[in-house]
Amino acid sequence: MPENFDAKHFLKNLTSKPGVYRMIDAEQTVIYVGKAKNLKKRLVSYFRKNVDNPKTRLMVTQIVDVEVVVTHTEGEALLLENNLIKELKPRYNILLRDDKSYPYIFLSSDDDFPRLSYHRGAKRAKGRYFGPYPSAGSVRESLNLLQKIFPVRQCEDTFYRSRTRPCLQYQIKRCTAPCVDYVSKEAYAVDVTHAVMFLEGGNEQVISDLVACMEEASKALVFEKAAHYRDQIISLRRVQEKQYVSNEGGDLDVVACEVENGIACVQLFFIRGGRNLGNKSFFPKQTKHATPSEVLAAFLPQYYLASHHAQGGIPRRILLNHRLEEMTWLAELLGEQAGYAVQLSTEVRGERRRWLGMAVDNVRVALRSHLTSKANMLQRYEALQDALQLDAIPQRMECFDISHTMGEATVASCVVFDGQGPVKSDYRRFNITDITGGDDYAAMRQALLRRYTRLKKGEGLLPDILFIDGGKGQLSQATEVLEELQINDVLLVGIAKGVSRKAGEETLFLSGASHPFILAADSPALHLIQQIRDEAHRFAITGHRARRAKARNVSPLEGIAGLGPKRRQQLLRHFGGIQEVMRVGVEDLAKLSGISTALAQRIYDQFHQE
Repeated sequence: MPENFDAKHFLKNLTSKPGVYRMIDAEQTVIYVGKAKNLKKRLVSYFRKNVDNPKTRLMVTQIVDVEVVVTHTEGEALLLENNLIKELKPRYNILLRDDKSYPYIFLSSDDDFPRLSYHRGAKRAKGRYFGPYPSAGSVRESLNLLQKIFPVRQCEDTFYRSRTRPCLQYQIKRCTAPCVDYVSKEAYAVDVTHAVMFLEGGNEQVISDLVACMEEASKALVFEKAAHYRDQIISLRRVQEKQYVSNEGGDLDVVACEVENGIACVQLFFIRGGRNLGNKSFFPKQTKHATPSEVLAAFLPQYYLASHHAQGGIPRRILLNHRLEEMTWLAELLGEQAGYAVQLSTEVRGERRRWLGMAVDNVRVALRSHLTSKANMLQRYEALQDALQLDAIPQRMECFDISHTMGEATVASCVVFDGQGPVKSDYRRFNITDITGGDDYAAMRQALLRRYTRLKKGEGLLPDILFIDGGKGQLSQATEVLEELQINDVLLVGIAKGVSRKAGEETLFLSGASHPFILAADSPALHLIQQIRDEAHRFAITGHRARRAKARNVSPLEGIAGLGPKRRQQLLRHFGGIQEVMRVGVEDLAKLSGISTALAQRIYDQFHQE
């Protein structure tokens, strides 16, 4: 401890009231901010002779002054501490980096035909907000699901008002075309009501209403309408089957934390209306000597007192995997902020215990993945977030490239990356046909149209960022395709090689930006972009070479030991083609007569080797 700080004299005259304290070093920098129910008792604990925590011992040696602010209540102390931590970012406080607003689903209320849309930011528009959701991807997934079951429009108002004929969404049965009066206000309102009930977790009530409508249409001999209701019921039943737990209604968050090798991970699951909306991982800073309970105690106020929880974003119940010393106090403060009682729980039973167990499993997986990541993927993603000025770290990215030889055997590739790196199971290739040989623009347009029409139909997840290997021309093709398909919340980035065509000199074009920009050659963000671009290039070239060599004229089943012509035919007849054989697992293959488990494993390995 510095000689010019008299801790004994300072503590002797200290009050026992609640408040906040700031520890200051020789450079007059605040190195730690803390709160206390009893300032004297809390600060005495720092200056004992035997302090267990090495982080605390090191911090105390740097203190030259301690400033205190006395508050009327413990709640005021917690709020002030939270504000000071965010403003000062002290060296020894556990810091929550992710403080951005979270996405919601917004339903407008000022329109004759209300619109469902993605929303992030201040809630100024009139209407209802459902959420918060853990990521943009989970919002898009829910919107896509809603559009398939309840065709409420999701197009921009400017697009909607300018229509003179139905768009592609009507043709693929994702909208009832209110823009050209193909649906009455009353019928449209029914779909809106059911969509709201679904978002609130009232699946069973929606199904009951649809069953009644189906029976009524059937009695009236309007069988096409009855079939429509039947399809909606089937879709809702399938949604329920996919839910981990959908028995309990209400809103709750599940928060689990683990610490290993000085790195802490917090896993947050969002349960709204009894439905699992997904999860989000946080890696707070400065947690080297912290326990999981200490990390949670720092995380919860910083997260739930943030601006994006100001309007009903705090759930009534929060499940934790570690007990906190000041849990009752924190629950009371969160309740005051929310305007209703908030309960923090660690001892739970039944379905909630399963939720908590799932969160614990996930936080351990996320922490191990983070610790074993050789490329330090999180650092690159954070750098990309800063470079592109994004509201949040991108959760999913795709990149397209084109490969051909003098216009022959053109192949387009699509590679996918998430927070952990490449997602090879989601990679796709497109054999390009019916274009002029060597027309890369037409090839890119065809590949993008095929890919995102499928995604729009719900056959996959939309990315947060779409990279295009090319300059302004290729980027304009991508912009036109996404506008045509009414995909509005995907950031488009074109990657053009520099004049010397050397790595590190790439020029980036952003959709909507007036000027391109170049990242420094040593930028982690550029390294991530290069990795994605190079992977798309590799995947396109291998597909092109395979197509050019006509390797696919030979069945992949040939050459598997023990699999003769008759059994190959048996496989293809049973599963309906080579694509289905590639999709099924070992157990499904082994069910066929004459195919042993060992042979089934060899067949499976033929299609799933790296």
